[in-house]
Amino acid sequence: MKDEYLNSITKQFEYYKSVGEKTFDQLNEKDFFWQYNEASNSIAITVNHLWGNMKSRWTDFLTSDGEKEWRNRDMEFETVIKTKAELVEKWDDGWTCLFDALDTINTENFATKVYIRNQEHSILEAINRQLAHYAYHIGQIVYIGRMIKGNTWNSLTIPKGKSTEFNTKKFSKGRHKGHFSDDLK
Repeated sequence: MKDEYLNSITKQFEYYKSVGEKTFDQLNEKDFFWQYNEASNSIAITVNHLWGNMKSRWTDFLTSDGEKEWRNRDMEFETVIKTKAELVEKWDDGWTCLFDALDTINTENFATKVYIRNQEHSILEAINRQLAHYAYHIGQIVYIGRMIKGNTWNSLTIPKGKSTEFNTKKFSKGRHKGHFSDDLK
């Protein structure tokens, strides 16, 4: 069960990473910095926050508190990233940190307790917490991208009006194993 969970959660993280990247692929440089209003975050600010969270939570995941002393969370919500290249660099760095940490988890250390802000979490709880957090913010990134692109937006999953076609294709395969995202890549 532990290996199955780790494989599944890795695929979940990969899926959300790909959703963010498919959004990035549709945007122009200036789009990453667009804000609905002063109280809203741009995609660049959201990516900076995700990067800061990922670096803090996943660095030394099994051995140190997930809220690192060196993290400056408030600065994550400032306009720090200035270019798409810098945004992609931070995005990749955060995800690399996450996937490297997941690779250190195995059946022998799965019962390790980890801490976030001094609060004990099972590995399962800590990972699920981060998956939900990242899905929330990646949803924001997608929504901003859709607002910017309007009618030129390319669907990232099942396009509007194509559910029946998608389901027909899925059901034509018969019962099978795989991850739900396999057909969405």
